[in-house]
Parts: sequence; C-alpha cells; structure tokens
Amino acid sequence: MGAYIAKRLLISIPVIFGISLITFILLNVIPGDPIALMMKEHISPDVVERVRAQMHLDDPAYVRFFRFIWDALHGDFGTSYKLNRSVTTLLMDAFPNTLVLAMSGALVSWIIGIPAGVLSAVKKRSFLDNAIMGFSLFGVSIPVFWAGLLFQYIFSMVLGILPVSGFSGPEYLIMPAIVLGWSSAGTIARLTRSSLLEVMRNDYIRTARAKGNFELKVIINHALKNSMLPVVTVMALQVAGLLSGAVITESVFGIPGIGRIAVNAIQSRDMPLLQGAVMFTTVLVIMGNLIADILYSLIDPRIKYD
Repeated sequence: MGAYIAKRLLISIPVIFGISLITFILLNVIPGDPIALMMKEHISPDVVERVRAQMHLDDPAYVRFFRFIWDALHGDFGTSYKLNRSVTTLLMDAFPNTLVLAMSGALVSWIIGIPAGVLSAVKKRSFLDNAIMGFSLFGVSIPVFWAGLLFQYIFSMVLGILPVSGFSGPEYLIMPAIVLGWSSAGTIARLTRSSLLEVMRNDYIRTARAKGNFELKVIINHALKNSMLPVVTVMALQVAGLLSGAVITESVFGIPGIGRIAVNAIQSRDMPLLQGAVMFTTVLVIMGNLIADILYSLIDPRIKYD
C-alpha cells in the first residue's frame, strides 16, 4: 500500500504541473490588462509601466510561470493584485468556509442518497422505486443556481424562516447544504440502487437467505458492504469536487469560500489569486482520488495493490 501511495503521488506531479501551465496560458491570452483593472481610469501610462515593472509583469511569460512554480513549491502563491494580500493567506482564510459547506452538503447527500438507493433496490419496479428514481433524476438535472434561488424565495422571501445569504451562523448553512447535497444525493441513490441490485444476484446472497437470515440482515451484512465500492468512488470524488469550491452555491448564498474567490479573481484578472486557487483545488481533487483508492482496500480486503 505504501508503494502504491508513493506511486500515485509521483504521478500527480505532472498533473499539477500541466494544470498550472494550462491555467497560466489561458490567463495570458484572455483580453484585458490586470494593471488597468486594478488602477483608476485615466492613469498615466508611465505609472502603469512602473507598476508593471514592480510586479514583474514585463518579464517573459516562461520566467513568470517558473517563478510561480518555484514559489508555490515553497508554499507561496504570490500576492493578490487586487487585494494586495498573500494568496496563501486568502486561501487559508476561505478554506474553512468551503470545508464546512462541502462536508455539510456531502452529509446531506449521503443521508438521503444511500437509504433511498437501498430502499429503491429492495422495492424494485414498484411505485416507490419509480418515485425515488424520478426524484433522483430531478435532483441531478436541476441547475444548482435555480435550486438555490428557489430555496431562497420559498424559505426566505415567502416563509421567512431562513436567512437569504451570509455565513455567520448555523442557520446560514441549512439552505446551501441542502442545495449542494440534493444533486449529489440523486447520483448516489441511483448508483447505490444499481450496484446493490447487481450484488444481490450473486450466489452467496442466495446462500445467506437459505440459512434463514432476515432479508434486512442479508442486505446490511452481505449485500450492502460489497456494493459500496463504486459508491465510495463517487462519494470521494464528490467531496473532493465540493472542497475544490462549490462556485455557484457560494456565489448564490454569498459564502466567502474558495469558489467565490476564484470567481472574483476571474472577474478582476487577478492571476496570482486564480492560479493559487486552481493549484489548491487540484491538490484537493487528487487527494480525494487517492483516499477513495485507499478506502477500497478497507471495504474489500480482496483488493491488493501491486
């Protein structure tokens, strides 16, 4: 297992480098001057050039890119053009908010998705199965921003029981977590159902039933655990994706997280901030994949990594 983890970490190095390179190229080909955006209008061209030189933006592109990589390896993502603060500090300040939102959304999706998938598999081809799968499809298909606006209208504007936006208390987390977890719950429910139905066709399930075990015991002790491998994959990837910044949810509900930082960085062409956010989220996704693979061996001891 140790050799496998080391191999995966080595493979992740060119992935991170490639994503950083693509992000750098895209930021440099997008029209617009970050200096002009951060300074007032009608500023003297001499002042613009002096500021550009101070920020080393007049250096060749390859020099700026490798300087960023070198500093990032030492934990320094540079200084935000617009906010004039350390990018690392900004990301570390925003990450706890994204972490709380992501874990809350993931918890909602697991609490809803796994039981719904199990119930749908047990009651396959019934009205309940069709209703659960229809609701799951609706949750997967509905745009997150539309669900967020709908929840804000119903629970804030009409009922007045939850705050519209912000992030200063537990009550501010309820709607974003449900909106974020709703679509993920649909995916988990459908995958749990299909995986459980496939496992329940195996011979050892029939043997467990022939021994006189209750159906619920057969499902929980024998079928469910062995059907969770693909579900765990999706769950780990979803958590990694949520941690990388639920951009739309954070924007709709005014949550100061990584996703909102990335959106603001794009609008202001704040290259150091956006590059830092992309690299940070890339590492999170890679770690999520690695954790999913490690969980495989814990769930199913038959899996070995050579």
